Amino acid sequence: MSKFYKKILITGSLGLIGFETVNFFLKNCYNILGIDNNLRGKLFGIETNYRKKLRYLETYFKGNYTHFNNDIRDVKFLDSLFKKYGKGINLIIHTAAQTSHDWSAKNPTLDFSINALGTLDLLELYRNYSPKAVFIFTSTNKVYGDRVNYLTFKEFKTRFDLEKNHQFYNGIPENFSIDQSIHSPFGVSKASADLIVQEYGRYFGLKTVVFRLGVVAGSAQEGAFEQGFLSFMIKKLKNNEPFTIIGYKGKQVRDIIHSTDVVSAFWQVFKNPKKGEIYNLGGGRENALSVIELINKIEKLTGRKFKLKYEKKARKGDHKWWITNFSKFKRDYPNWKITKSVNDIILDIYKNDISRQI
Repeated sequence: MSKFYKKILITGSLGLIGFETVNFFLKNCYNILGIDNNLRGKLFGIETNYRKKLRYLETYFKGNYTHFNNDIRDVKFLDSLFKKYGKGINLIIHTAAQTSHDWSAKNPTLDFSINALGTLDLLELYRNYSPKAVFIFTSTNKVYGDRVNYLTFKEFKTRFDLEKNHQFYNGIPENFSIDQSIHSPFGVSKASADLIVQEYGRYFGLKTVVFRLGVVAGSAQEGAFEQGFLSFMIKKLKNNEPFTIIGYKGKQVRDIIHSTDVVSAFWQVFKNPKKGEIYNLGGGRENALSVIELINKIEKLTGRKFKLKYEKKARKGDHKWWITNFSKFKRDYPNWKITKSVNDIILDIYKNDISRQI
């Protein structure tokens, strides 16, 4: 009998989070059904490591990783997959998405069909064929829109920030409003999916959990202008190409979490699932830097200098400041913790080009 047991369905299995998740569960002796058709590369017009990642999985985990080069909007395909494997699926991790805030404005209909309708179709099949399984969905902090921009920030030399006595100084919690703000079509499509995943937990009593993520980074990502800004920054530096700072004088703040720490949160939920729960997950205040501060840190760690350009106008709906308050998740899952600092994340991306590793 094979040491591999139980089946996990992972959508977006060759993306940053998906690939990290696939490797984690394969190494923990789970059989993986992976769905990924490299739509991100096609939409953004970039070369991804899709084929190299797939070849790696099929070489080292032959028989334990089964790949489907299909679109998650293909209901006929999904129905056949669930009819064949549904009863044996223990966990579904849904990471597949149109991932760009900016790109979504070009084709809101396509964006919504992937992010919202694709999620709904997957949930219905889950409810009908695998109702005992756990369903984890990767949402985004964009569901909160730009409402955070209306907080009272103080401008410092290298960043915008809140005063230490501000109620949100340690980050934005889950009860922060998602209303009366600009989200982008992407933010709205992900909010729609986010809410319906919650509803399948609360209304139908299924084990569904939503993670609202911010900047997730790691060497398994091929950064692009549209999405994956830290990898994109570092790629520009390594190629000696200009990097453009867009808006807010480069003082906009982001907290950053490594993809391995996201996957460890998935693992905690799988072992002790909730029903219809939401969690903000990110690097928190200790992993929060402005774009200017990130540039200075990257230059110090690598010994290289950026070629910089500036655009005064910020992206529409872009966050002036975002720090994640993940205290709710820590309260429910006290064994989870951040293991990768910003320095660790930068050096992982800079030194560990995934295309060379696999």
